[in-house]
Amino acid sequence: MLALAHHLQGAIDRGVVPDRATVARRLGLTRARVTQLLDLLLLAPDLQDAVLALEAVDGAEPLAERTLRAVAHAGTWAEQRAAWAEACRVRADSHSR
Repeated sequence: MLALAHHLQGAIDRGVVPDRATVARRLGLTRARVTQLLDLLLLAPDLQDAVLALEAVDGAEPLAERTLRAVAHAGTWAEQRAAWAEACRVRADSHSR
């Protein structure tokens, strides 16, 4: 979803589409959903790199988008990094069971 968010924002930045509302209409999404996707771009650059480096296993995303949005909204990049570390710890704990 982060890669899609980069693609959509790039299309807006290049003028391919004028705004988020147009993106939503063309993709059949609500404007709120497009905003949710583009909010992933609020993640600190190093966290974006980490997310993009994750690999899906058997078609399943390695980290829930909802979790990523929570991290993105955690506040400053330092607060995001702390939230990311916690999300990764919880993920690791759930996989070790």
